[in-house]
Order: sequence, then structure tokens, then C-alpha cells
Amino acid sequence: MSDIYHLIDRLERLLNESWRMPLSAYLVINEDDFLDVIDQMRTTVPQEVKEGEKIQRERERILAQADEEALRVIQIAQEDAVKLTEDHALIEAANQRAETIIQRAQREAQVLKRDADEYAREVLVSLDDQLGTLEDQIAILLTTVRNGLETLTQPQEVGPEE
Repeated sequence: MSDIYHLIDRLERLLNESWRMPLSAYLVINEDDFLDVIDQMRTTVPQEVKEGEKIQRERERILAQADEEALRVIQIAQEDAVKLTEDHALIEAANQRAETIIQRAQREAQVLKRDADEYAREVLVSLDDQLGTLEDQIAILLTTVRNGLETLTQPQEVGPEE
């Protein structure tokens, strides 16, 4: 397409470079150059038209292919919709079964948590009782040790010399 524009530009240049006849609207044009451009246009225009027709055919082919593809996609979508409709009841039943399993698991988890909390409380109470007894024993031992240290650190009275 750029070739035809180039040839039109050459024609325009030929007209602009031509001599004007004094006191008239006529121009003196180089006939050989002018005819040469016209001959080139005669060969270029049909080629451009053929290329345009080829592009048009390709466009129509692509559109036909797109229509076929669209019909195929629509058919697949319709088949999928039918399948989804058929599977809907199965999916609904599976969802209800899953909900039942989740609820049972949550109840069992609550029971296990409550039992674990009770066990932990019992163990901590037992440890508290044992540590309380141990604490009393340590206090008695500490008192004994301190009394013993106090006795040993006091100056002892020396008895009469013999």
C-alpha cells in the first residue's frame, strides 16, 4: 500500500515542479515522467488490490474459524452444564455428609479437651500437694541446719582445767 502512496506523491511532485503557462491554468509537464508514473500505478494498483483481496479472504477464514470455535465452546459448556446438574445431587449429599463428620469431630474434640483439662488439673493438684509436703520437709531441714550452724559458731565455754 505504501507503493501507491509513493507513486501519488511522485505525481504531485511532477505537478508542483511543472511550468505554468503564462496567463492560463495550464501546466507544462514532462510527459515521459508522467507516463512512467502512470505505468507504475497500473502495475501497482492491481497488486495492491490482489493483496487486499487476499487479506479479506484471510479475514473471512479467520471469522469462520472463530465461529466454529465459538459453537464448539458453547456445545462443551452446555454438556458441562448438564453434567454439573446431574452431579449436583451427589455434591449436595457429600456436603451434608461432610458437615455431619465435622460436627461429630468438633464434639469429640470438645470432650477430649475437657478430659485433657481435667487430667492436667488433677496432676497439678497432686504436684501441689507433694510440693507442699516437700516444702515442709525442706523447712524442717533448713531449721535443723541453721540451728546446727548456730551451735557450732558460738564460742564454747571451756570447763575447769584439770
